[in-house]
Amino acid sequence: MSRAKISDTASAEYLGDVALAANFDGLLASAQAAEHAFRQAQATGVVASVQYQLARDLDKALTDATHAAYAARRAEIGPRGYEDRIYRRKAMAKPAVHAWTDEAERLLTLRETHRLTGFPARPEVEAIGAQVARLPEASPA
Repeated sequence: MSRAKISDTASAEYLGDVALAANFDGLLASAQAAEHAFRQAQATGVVASVQYQLARDLDKALTDATHAAYAARRAEIGPRGYEDRIYRRKAMAKPAVHAWTDEAERLLTLRETHRLTGFPARPEVEAIGAQVARLPEASPA
């Protein structure tokens, strides 16, 4: 009994994921630089329109790094994992795959937290003079 041949589609997806995963370190460095720029702008009180653009840049950088981490996880599983669910499930138990899953989920959590709490008011809000509802500051208990 021979092993099933990997389809051209699975091979192409695998090679795409390997290429994206190879860029992970650069994408992570870009996300760190974008976060530094955004936090610096927040700390120095830069106008909201500039902070908004920096927040969008950070969101895009985190999204790209997250996609690369998930691609690295799929690449670590191998090309058979695209079509064989049993092979994929077994490969998911390997420590290297766990490490990529943890990294991808950490980046995903950072991105979602940033989306929920990190964006300043949109520049359009400033332009029309609209008020943005804000939660009252929490008083120390």
